[in-house]
Amino acid sequence: MSQPSSQPFTQPNTHPTSQLLNEPPIDNTPYLAESTTQRTSMGRFNLAIIGGTGVGKSSLVNAVFGQDRARTGLGLPVTRGIQYYTNSTLGIWDFEGFEIGTSLTPADHLRAGLAEIRTTPANQQISVVWYCVLAQSARLTPADISMIRELADQGLPVVLVLTKVRWNRNVITGARKPDDDATQFLTWLDAPCDENGNPISVPVRRVIPTSAAGPQGKHGLSELVAETLTLAPEGAKDAFRVAQRLSLPLKRAMARPVMAAATAAAAAAAVTPIPVIADSVALAPIQLGMMGRIAAIYELEIKSMLSTQALAQIAAQITGKALARSFIKLIPGAGSVINASVASALTASTGEAWIRLCEQVYMGKVDLSTMNSLWKDYAPTVMQVGKKLLEQRAAK
Repeated sequence: MSQPSSQPFTQPNTHPTSQLLNEPPIDNTPYLAESTTQRTSMGRFNLAIIGGTGVGKSSLVNAVFGQDRARTGLGLPVTRGIQYYTNSTLGIWDFEGFEIGTSLTPADHLRAGLAEIRTTPANQQISVVWYCVLAQSARLTPADISMIRELADQGLPVVLVLTKVRWNRNVITGARKPDDDATQFLTWLDAPCDENGNPISVPVRRVIPTSAAGPQGKHGLSELVAETLTLAPEGAKDAFRVAQRLSLPLKRAMARPVMAAATAAAAAAAVTPIPVIADSVALAPIQLGMMGRIAAIYELEIKSMLSTQALAQIAAQITGKALARSFIKLIPGAGSVINASVASALTASTGEAWIRLCEQVYMGKVDLSTMNSLWKDYAPTVMQVGKKLLEQRAAK
C-alpha cells in the first residue's frame, strides 16, 4: 500500500465556477448563518468598573479586553458620572466623578446610577463589578467601603482590584510578590478594622493585586480573568470567554464542542456512504457551519474582512474532494465512497486546522486578507485524517 502524503491538500483551481459540471458549487451561506447564530447565542457580559481618576481603570480594561475596547462602539451617557460602552459580547459601565461638586455622597450617586441601570434592557444589566483602588493607598476610605456595601446589598458580585501594584522578584526562583505597600494593604483586607481596631465589613468576593501597564509589566490579570469568569452569571460566561483576550484556552474550550458536534453530524450524514462526487452536498454545509461558529468564538469578522469571492474560494478548498479521494485510495475496498468514520475524521481534522488558523489570525500573526492562500499551510493532510480515524476507532 502506498504511504500517505504528509503534504497539505491544495486544490489547483478553487473558484466555484471552475468546478466540474457535475459537482455543485459551494454555498457559503451556512458559514454566515451559523456565525450569526453563535454570536447571538453568546449574549453579552457587562462589567461595571468603579474607581477614582488616575487609578488605572482604562489600562486594566485594555489589558484584559484589548486596546481601547472600552472606548469603541457606542458610548451612552446614562446619568451623571456613568458611561456605557458596548461592543459585541462586551458591555462596560464606567463609573466616575462621584466626588466632584455635589452635596450627595458617593454612595448616593452610586445608588442613583444603579437604579438608572436597572431600567435598561436585560442584556445591559451588570454581571460583575471591578472596584479599583490604588495599591499604594494602603486602606479603603469610608466612601469606598460605603459604595462596596451598596453594591453588595444590591446583589452584585464585587472584585476588589488593587491597581498599579509594584512587585518584588525573587532572584532565585523568579517568582514575584507584591511590594511592602501592597502587602500591608492585603494584610489589612484579610481582617479589616477601623482606627480603633474594631472589625468592619468589606463585602468583596475576592481581592486581586494587579499591574496592567508600565515597567512592572502585566501581573495578576490571569487571576482576575479566572475570578471574573467564576462570578459571572451562567448566561454571560460564554460572552466573557469570548470578550477577554488573555486566555486562548478559554476560547479553545468553547470551540472544541462546536467541532465535536459537527463531527457527529458529519458521521450521521454519512451513515449511508456518500459518493465522493456528492460529498459537498452533505458535508460542506456541516463543515462551513462549524467554521462560522468557531470564527465567531474568536471574534473574527471574516464576512467584513474578506470578499464574498475569497470566502467562497476558502470554502471550496476546505470542502474540496481531493483530500477525500486521496484518503479513500489508501483504504482497501473503500471504492469511491465516504462512510461515517471517514466523514467524521475529515470534519474533525478540518475543525482542528480551522481552530489553529483562527488563533493565528486572532493573535495578529496572520493577515486575514491572505487567508485564502494561507489555508494550504493549515489544511489537514491525509496523514492527519488517518491519525484521527485511528483515534476515533480506538475510542470506541
